[in-house]
Amino acid sequence: MIYFDNAATSFPKPEAVARAVSLAVARYGGNPGRSGHRLSQEAARKVFEVRESAAEMFGAEVENVAFTQNCTYALNMAIKGMAQYGGHIVISDMEHNAVLRPVYALYKSRGVEFSVAKTGEDDEETVRSFASAMRSDTRAVVCTLASNVTGRIMPYREIARECRRRGICFIGDGAQACGVLDVSLDDGFDFLCMAGHKSLYGPTGTGLLVSSGRYALSTIIEGGTGATSAQAEQTDLMPEKMESGTLNTVGIIGLGEGLKFVRRRGTAAILAHEMRLCEQFERMLEGSKRVKIYGRGVRRVPVVAFNIGEMHSEEAAGELSRRGFALRGGLQCAGLAHRTLGTLEQGVVRFSPSVFNDGRQVAALARAVFSTK
Repeated sequence: MIYFDNAATSFPKPEAVARAVSLAVARYGGNPGRSGHRLSQEAARKVFEVRESAAEMFGAEVENVAFTQNCTYALNMAIKGMAQYGGHIVISDMEHNAVLRPVYALYKSRGVEFSVAKTGEDDEETVRSFASAMRSDTRAVVCTLASNVTGRIMPYREIARECRRRGICFIGDGAQACGVLDVSLDDGFDFLCMAGHKSLYGPTGTGLLVSSGRYALSTIIEGGTGATSAQAEQTDLMPEKMESGTLNTVGIIGLGEGLKFVRRRGTAAILAHEMRLCEQFERMLEGSKRVKIYGRGVRRVPVVAFNIGEMHSEEAAGELSRRGFALRGGLQCAGLAHRTLGTLEQGVVRFSPSVFNDGRQVAALARAVFSTK
C-alpha cells in the first residue's frame, strides 16, 4: 500500500529509528531517574541525550524540554497549566480539537472565556484579528503553526510579537510544522508543543513540550518524578515537574534517531521535496472538473486537501484505499477548521507525503483519483 497519510503519523520510519527502538527494548530496560543501579543510569543517560538534542534543535534550555505522550498531551498541559484558574484565551478558527477541546473544557468547568480569531485572506488581516481579540485578562494565545487540514501556515511570528508586546503567553501547536519548517523558541513561543511521531519521524506515543522558561505551569498530572519524593506537593524541578510517572524510554530513544534524521536531511530539503510532490499532485488534478482543491494560493506545509465531486470524503478515501492508497478522509479532528472552510458536511480527503514518497507514487494516485466514480 502506498502511504500518503503522514500528517496523521509518518510511515515508514527511518531504519535508524527502528534499530534504536529494538536496541532500547533489548538493552535500556532500567527505569530512568528511579534507581541508582547501572541499568537505570544507562537509560537515564540515553533519555538525557535525546533531551539535549531536542533542546538544541528548538532553541531551549535542556531542563525546559519535557517529554509527553503526543502533541495533544503537550497542548493540554500548556493550555490548562496557564488558565485552569480563570481568565481569557484566544485561539484561531483553524485549530485542531487538541486546542479547541481543552479550551472548551476550561470554559465549561472553570468559567474561562475564549475568543476565536478569524483567519483572513492574508497574514496582515489574520494578525489584526488576533490582536483585536486580545484583552487585558487574556492569559494565553494558542495558535497552530500550520493547519492540519489545508497546510496553511499561520503568521505565527507576527502573532508572537503582538503577544510579547502585550505580555501574553503564546502557545504554538507545531504538530504539522516541526520537522518541515525551521521552528524554534526564537520565533517568539513561550510553549512549543509538537508530536514526535509525525514529521520528526519518531515512534507513536512520543511528543514534546518545549518551554521558554518565562511561565511556570500549574500541573494537571501529579505523581512519581524521582525528585523531592518526601514531599506531598509535586516537585517544582523541571522537567520532572511535567513528567510524572515512568517515561516512554523506548519511544524517546527512537525519537532521538528521528531528530537526527531530520537534522541530517535538513528541514529546507524535506520541505522542498514534499512540496514538489504536492505541486505535482495538484498539477495532475487540474484536468479534472470533478476535483476541488482547498487552500491553494497561500503559504503552506506539504498537505493537499481535496474532494471528488459530491462524494463524501470518507467514501472517496475508502475507494482510494481499496485501490492501494492510504489517505485520510473526514474532518481530521478539526471541526472548527472545517466550519471555516465550509466543508463540515463533506469533509476533505487529505494527501500528505513524506521524504520516502516519490513522483511515480504521486502519479499513480492521481490516476486513481481520475478514475474514481
